[in-house]
Amino acid sequence: MAGERNLETLLRDMKPEMQDGIFVFCAISADMDVPVGIKPLLIFREQEATTLVMRKEEAERAGLHYQFASRLLTLTVHSSLEAVGLLAAVSGRLAEADISVNAVSAVYHDHLFVPAHRADEALALLQGAADRD
Repeated sequence: MAGERNLETLLRDMKPEMQDGIFVFCAISADMDVPVGIKPLLIFREQEATTLVMRKEEAERAGLHYQFASRLLTLTVHSSLEAVGLLAAVSGRLAEADISVNAVSAVYHDHLFVPAHRADEALALLQGAADRD
């Protein structure tokens, strides 16, 4: 089934949910393999380093330096990878409240990493935005 592309429908049906746990961003050398036993939620390779996004306790167990303790909000609407404007609208609403966001799009959903200490506020803002639209 193809994902939704209509922005009005996406905003109305986004139904954000907060996932359990604290997630962090770790950087390892670009030429280094992911340490054995680590199961990151996300791996992204850049020229300077490889970023691993994983649960905080896993990073601590592995002795990895990390930054940006965050909570993961998932927009549960099945959005198309070709949808236009959803992340712009969502990040704009969070920016108005001075809440940073690191977004990741996957085949079925969009995912937002927001500062852990502002996660409840971010969730409420997005739930309220969906109710308004």
